[in-house]
Amino acid sequence: MSFTSAALLVDVELNSGAPPRVRAETTGDAPVWAAEHRKALRAVVAEHGSVLVRGLGLRDAAGTGAVFSELATGPMTEQEAFAPRHAYSYGLYSSSKWPPNQPMCMHHELSYTLEFPGLMMFACLSAPTDGGATAVADSPTVLDALPTELTERFEREGWLLTRSYNDEIGASITEAFGTDDRGAVERYCRANAIAFEWQPDGGLRTRQRRSAVVRHPVTGRRCWFNQIAFLNEWTMAPEVHEYLVDVYGADGLPFNTRFGNGDPIGEDVVQLLNSVYEANTAREPWQAGDLMLVDNVRTAHSREPFEGPREVLVAMAEPVRLADCSPTVEVTTR
Repeated sequence: MSFTSAALLVDVELNSGAPPRVRAETTGDAPVWAAEHRKALRAVVAEHGSVLVRGLGLRDAAGTGAVFSELATGPMTEQEAFAPRHAYSYGLYSSSKWPPNQPMCMHHELSYTLEFPGLMMFACLSAPTDGGATAVADSPTVLDALPTELTERFEREGWLLTRSYNDEIGASITEAFGTDDRGAVERYCRANAIAFEWQPDGGLRTRQRRSAVVRHPVTGRRCWFNQIAFLNEWTMAPEVHEYLVDVYGADGLPFNTRFGNGDPIGEDVVQLLNSVYEANTAREPWQAGDLMLVDNVRTAHSREPFEGPREVLVAMAEPVRLADCSPTVEVTTR
């Protein structure tokens, strides 16, 4: 199904199980097309939470960066990354380095920080031969589909993220904080309500408590906004989980999530969260040249396993403060 609005000036294809899609009619100057259609595309994102633009023919980092700059303001640099990225220029990154055979489950980018992107932008320069979609899920719908008893507990307690930084798994201290200077890292942690503990081997363990449910800063809609399932130990493949526990110990996993009071989150809860996400997932295989815009508060996104080369560039923009989203728990480190 498709519709056209005089106000939007774009045809939007709406199909069940797929994100809204717009086909770009351009003679090859993608930044000009983006500038002319910025208002229309942002209106689609405001209404539906995301939009996939096909036909822009994006081929390189420079052209992609130019398009991104036409579509959004306030580019952000990443802080507290959970996995390394390559930076092409200010605010323009590769997708996170993550094993291609392992999924990156549904999440909201940097939802454990005090300031996170309001808008995510993705561009596919090279599509994989199989899989690798950046799928999306509507967070108010996910919230409504979860058991009330569970969501009420997370609203009362929030969620706790624990991280153990090392130089082998996930982002290193330098990649996450932009420095390896202990004093600078400690100042950042104190300013951002992150408890920290230096390990004898030079590693770092952190702990931070955040809200699991927030209100959208523009619409006020309640959103399931977190990375509880994605960063939990039970989302890992069993063989990966077994290996990491054997090497680092149950308390030394690169990342893990708990209820806000510190209680473990059971495997059954994580499976439930992921199954509700899957039931509400919209996906469209990437084609080279595609662009996707995602409201990071309204819409969760994932990266599915893939085969073959895949190059997707990412930008984060229009920062939003957690304090402006009606957090349900006090920001603490406990």
